[in-house]
Amino acid sequence: MTRAVEHPALRVHRRGTPLHSRRRLSRMLLIVPVGVSLALLVLPLVALLARAVGISPQTFARYARDPFFLDALRLTLVTSLITVVLAVIFGTPVAWILARWNFPGRRLVELAVGLPIVLPPIVAGVALLMLFGRMGLLGRYLDAFGIQIPFTTAAVVLAQLFTATPFYIRTALEGFASVSPALEEAAQVDGCSPHQAFRLVTLPLALPALVSGLTLCWAKAVSEFGATLLFAGNFQGRTQTMSLAIWTAMEIDLWEAVAMAAMLFVVSLLIFLMAEWLQGTREAQ
Repeated sequence: MTRAVEHPALRVHRRGTPLHSRRRLSRMLLIVPVGVSLALLVLPLVALLARAVGISPQTFARYARDPFFLDALRLTLVTSLITVVLAVIFGTPVAWILARWNFPGRRLVELAVGLPIVLPPIVAGVALLMLFGRMGLLGRYLDAFGIQIPFTTAAVVLAQLFTATPFYIRTALEGFASVSPALEEAAQVDGCSPHQAFRLVTLPLALPALVSGLTLCWAKAVSEFGATLLFAGNFQGRTQTMSLAIWTAMEIDLWEAVAMAAMLFVVSLLIFLMAEWLQGTREAQ
């Protein structure tokens, strides 16, 4: 009588832990780092909102009427919107060229566009001072004409442009790259000029990416801190944005700082949700 030969893998499973038990153990082990990560990311925001909820509506209203808050809010909105407009004007051609042209040094241009994203903000502030300061590469010539950029509202916009525009360019680049050049060529065969093909074909298809990039650019401009503090200073009504106002309030009135931080958090959350919604819309197309 022939004895059935048992597969070695079956003997291993019989002697060891069943496969589904090991998978369950692996999943349980993954819960620990996931829980720690979520706690580190979520609990500080929960603590902020919990403190903000404890502030009475009357106190919130008083903070909202404070010129200290209103000046910072006005300056943040004005400078960030100017930054977004300039990012569209100057960043869109860069994104389109990088998506469509092959030329020597193209990779260096991509690196230059992406470098401010990973650059520490304080380093960005020093770099801007070395360029536009009174003894900077350009500042010394501007100073001869009585033009001084550091510690002015223009410096706030430049700091935001330097740190926020790359977010728009990189997202717009992905949007333009996702549109097949064959569609533009087909439109030109049908009689469209290159400009019309871009406006009627490429731009509508890449529009969700452009809008998503704008929201990221605006969010970064609103939250900019380090480069603005070093290059533009912290002068109420002239260079003090919301981030700088919160930093200043921490030394004067903690509860006002908490209220302002909570309001800025809500604005940032709305911008993030808008960007996520637009990203989902683009992927669904």
